[in-house]
This record gives sequence, C-alpha cells and structure tokens, in this order.
Amino acid sequence: MTIEGVAEKTGVLLLITATVALATAFTVTSETFFAPLIIGLLGSLVLSLFIVFKRSINPSLICAYSAFEGLFIGGITWFYEVALDLPGIGIIAALLTFAILGAMLAIYRAGLIAWNRNLAIAVVSSVVAIFLIYIVSIIGAVTGAYSIPIIHDATPWGIAFSLFVVAIGALCLVADFDFIERGVQSGARKELEWRAAFGLMMTLVWLYIEILRLLAKIGVMYARR
Repeated sequence: MTIEGVAEKTGVLLLITATVALATAFTVTSETFFAPLIIGLLGSLVLSLFIVFKRSINPSLICAYSAFEGLFIGGITWFYEVALDLPGIGIIAALLTFAILGAMLAIYRAGLIAWNRNLAIAVVSSVVAIFLIYIVSIIGAVTGAYSIPIIHDATPWGIAFSLFVVAIGALCLVADFDFIERGVQSGARKELEWRAAFGLMMTLVWLYIEILRLLAKIGVMYARR
C-alpha cells in the first residue's frame, strides 16, 4: 500500500463520479431529474453498506458505488442550480470541497492535528447524532407528522447547523488520512488502497452535499433581503 496508489485509485473514483454527475446534470429535466437522484441515492446506500460491512475491496463494486454517487450528485446539483435558481452553486461547492481537502491535508501533514482517541470519540459521536437527526427529519417529512426547521431553513440557526456539519465532515478527512498513513507504515497489502480510496470518496461526497446545502441556505437568505 502506497500513498501514490491510494491517490491514483481515488482519482479514478473521482473521475467516475464527476463524469456521471456531469452527464446526469446536463441531460435531466424537471420531469426526469428525480429518477437518477433516487436511483443514485439507493444504489450508493446499498453498495456502501455492503462494502463497509463485508469489508469488500472489490474494485468493481467500489467503482459502481462511485457511479451511483455520480447519479445522485448530478440529480441534486441540477435541483439546486435549476429548480432553486442558484446557477453556479455546484462548481462553487466542488471547489470548496477540494479546498477543504487540501487545507486539511496540509494541516495533517504539518502535525497540527492527529486522529487520537479523544478526537475519534468526538467526531464519531457527532456523526451519529447528525445522521440520527437526518433520519428523524426524513421520517417526519414522509409522514407529515413534524419537521425540524433547523436542518432545512435558510436562517442563521440553519446556516450554523450546516457549518457545524461541514466542520465535522472536514474532521472525518483526518480519519481517512490516518487510515492511509497507518496502512502505508504497516505495509498493508496493495488491495487495501481501494478501501482507503472508498473511505475518502464517501467523506468527500458527504462534504460536497453539505457544502451545497450550506451555500443554498446562504443564497436563499441573501435573496430575501
């Protein structure tokens, strides 16, 4: 396992995701965007759970996961750019995602932050709490029984919540960097480069989506003024 190998495989996954996302975003319409969004969401969710719990390092499955993520990203980006009339939000979110990746990598390499037990407990607890809030919100939206305004509303509290989620996503990159570094130092087998690339992709996709939501909230709140 080498850092160069992980970088190459991550590049392949990013290329697959970006290609599918762009093809989806430029071909869907208001009548068809929902299909790739749902197919991408369900496909990526099922494959990610299978890969994680089966500890799979099958390149075909991991590449298929990236393709499904591309469908989802393409659909949701089209929704924000066209349906919500926020042109250019996708490219800004992508640039910010890679800027955060570069900044966190520089901070990690400089030794300013390390993935230790205390940080792991704090980040994992935050991630679990965030996803529980999302699940409760989805159940409320589907049943119509209740809603959690802080998640979706373009308010200072909603923006603060999104900033917190983006910060947690950025800290998750530290866990990915630590996994890669430990694998290289311990001489892990070459195939684990795919698992490292998969983990990094999961974090980057989540970070992109949360940045997209954050920018949308800021854009909507600014438009109200």
